[in-house]
Amino acid sequence: MELSAGFYTQEQAQAVTRHVFGVDTQLVADQTYFVIERDGAMLACGGWSRRATLYGADRAKSGPDPLLDPASQPGRIRAFFVEPTAVRQGLGSMLMRHCEGQAQAAGFGALELAATMPGVPLYLASGFAVTEEFHLDLPDDIKLPLARMHKRL
Repeated sequence: MELSAGFYTQEQAQAVTRHVFGVDTQLVADQTYFVIERDGAMLACGGWSRRATLYGADRAKSGPDPLLDPASQPGRIRAFFVEPTAVRQGLGSMLMRHCEGQAQAAGFGALELAATMPGVPLYLASGFAVTEEFHLDLPDDIKLPLARMHKRL
C-alpha cells in the first residue's frame, strides 16, 4: 500500500490489496512468473502469460484460462510487484526485459496489461502506451482506476 500513496486513496489501496491482488497459480504452473531475491528476501516479482486472463488472482477466475494465439493476440504482463524498500533500483525494468524476451521467444509480437496507477510509470518507461482507462467496481462503492496498456515487441 505504501507505493499507492499519491495514486490511490487509502480506501482504494486497501480495497485493491484485499479484493484484487493475490496469487494466480496458473502463472507459476506455466513457469512464467519470476522472483528477484537478495540475501533470501524477495524484492520483486512479476511475469507474463500466454493465457487470456488480463489481471487478478485465482479467486477471480470462474473457469479455464484459455491460451492466446501468439500470431494474432498479445501476451499478458501480469502481477508485477516491487518491495517498497527496493523501489528505484531497476528491478521492475529487469523483470520486464526478461518477460518481454520470454514472450517474444514464445512467438508473441505484442504484450498488454492492466496497470494499477502506481505501475503506470514503469510501464510507460518500458515502452507501453495507455490504450484505455477504466475502473473496477470494488465492494463498499470503491472505484479503482486502472489503465490498459499495450506494447509491440
